[in-house]
Amino acid sequence: MRKMGRLAVAAISLVAAGTALAPTAWGGPFSAGDLVRVSGNSPIAETCIGDDDASASSVNTFNSEVEPYVATDPSNPMHMVGAWQQDRWNDGGSRGLVTARTINGGETWQLNANTKSSICTGGTTANGGDYERASDPWVSIAPDGTTYLMSLSVDTNPGGFGLHPNAMLVMRSDDGGVTWDKPTTLKRDEGTGVLNDKNSMTADPLDAEFAYAVWDRLLVPPSEPAPATATENTIAGKGPTWFTRTTDGGDTWEPARVIFDPGARAQTIGNQIAVTGSGDLVNAFDLIHETAQPRGFSIAVIRSEDNGESWDKHATVVDRHDSFQGIVIDPDNPNTNTRRVRTGDILPEVATDLNSEAVYLVWQDARFGPRSSVAFSQSLDGGETWSPTVKINQTPTDISLGNQQAFTPMVRVSDDGTVTVTYYDFRANETAPAITPLLTDAFAIHCHAATDDCTDPDSWTDEVPLTDASFDMTQAPFANGNFVGDYEGLETDGTDFFPFFSMPHGDDPASVFVRSVGP
Repeated sequence: MRKMGRLAVAAISLVAAGTALAPTAWGGPFSAGDLVRVSGNSPIAETCIGDDDASASSVNTFNSEVEPYVATDPSNPMHMVGAWQQDRWNDGGSRGLVTARTINGGETWQLNANTKSSICTGGTTANGGDYERASDPWVSIAPDGTTYLMSLSVDTNPGGFGLHPNAMLVMRSDDGGVTWDKPTTLKRDEGTGVLNDKNSMTADPLDAEFAYAVWDRLLVPPSEPAPATATENTIAGKGPTWFTRTTDGGDTWEPARVIFDPGARAQTIGNQIAVTGSGDLVNAFDLIHETAQPRGFSIAVIRSEDNGESWDKHATVVDRHDSFQGIVIDPDNPNTNTRRVRTGDILPEVATDLNSEAVYLVWQDARFGPRSSVAFSQSLDGGETWSPTVKINQTPTDISLGNQQAFTPMVRVSDDGTVTVTYYDFRANETAPAITPLLTDAFAIHCHAATDDCTDPDSWTDEVPLTDASFDMTQAPFANGNFVGDYEGLETDGTDFFPFFSMPHGDDPASVFVRSVGP
């Protein structure tokens, strides 16, 4: 018997009460609270290198905090937990994942470097966290406050990612991020040309017993001679979607298994599960096929109606994804590889409205003219059918195409159905001196889905700057391009939204900031 989702429970409650209430539709403008700096100097001891035998070309950017993510506690919206990569390496991963918690709605934060995601963050052979580097932080909080932190933890030498042990780890906290349990290993490979990559974690918002972990597991092409490194987006490689879940609040996890295999010479990436109002699961990802050049990219989903016990055998394609030409570059120096900007160009982001079956997707796409714009599609039937893709970022169009690039979008939905999307762009760079700096800002926009048609680009209004002043993207750590994250954080307490994002700040190559945005 399927559990009743929030939608069904609400309907029963309204009938019993003899009334017909709905979330109040809010239609006013956004305003922004104070910009709060969450991170500062690295809380990891500088004497702990972690990767002591890194290659000569490896560079660690000390005091850098990148790729942040954040979750709100459904049982206490004033409580949030964030995580990020601390001290990023140029060739993959960081010295470890660091978390931060707030109990006053984001005004102040307490850092925790003892996540056990790596050697430098308390990982040991005894507790299962003795890895040289950690990456891809993801946090999620269950309805009872149980907090999960997921990590891609790796050893890297010699040869780099995909040649030596790499694992999907999850750490649980029963005290809201004050302390973290020892890691549970969801999947580990010993480095035979295999890389577990791009993980995400979703605590079921309707049932505290369930949480879901999903990622892609990359295999080197059979034609490649050994040793060969498994890397994301490898031509002719293979990368099925792997999945596991807990059904007892994180006490145990089921054996990891494949839930979607795209076949030979194909892969998924950016898998991310969202829960609809009826309790169904929607896993969104980028589906990549290599049958001929150029490669074929699509945004796709699979669904589960039984809490992840079974999944669709065939993916539903939302739309093609014009990603291969959508790599963000420095508009002032577009022909130099060292001026590339690394963004979430192959990672779709998904959010749901728990009062309905609405599902929302955003991603970077090159079809609209600039190399990268924010694309949007919605489903009103739990992910079965999807609207035509539209461009929604409000970047001015009367500036050069290079400065119109908008990237790394995130999406969330408040209790009244308001959909908010955040992104970066280069509009301020239009009047900057040539070559340097590369002026960059972050913005939030919204659509009132209860009253407006979010498939109409004109419904996305009231753009709010998230940065008080433009920052120079060229000061960010370099990791296959200047890098603040393949994704950023965005969360809601039901009314306000909390963008949780990284940017260079003063002499710090990248710090994490948060600010509230809402009515």
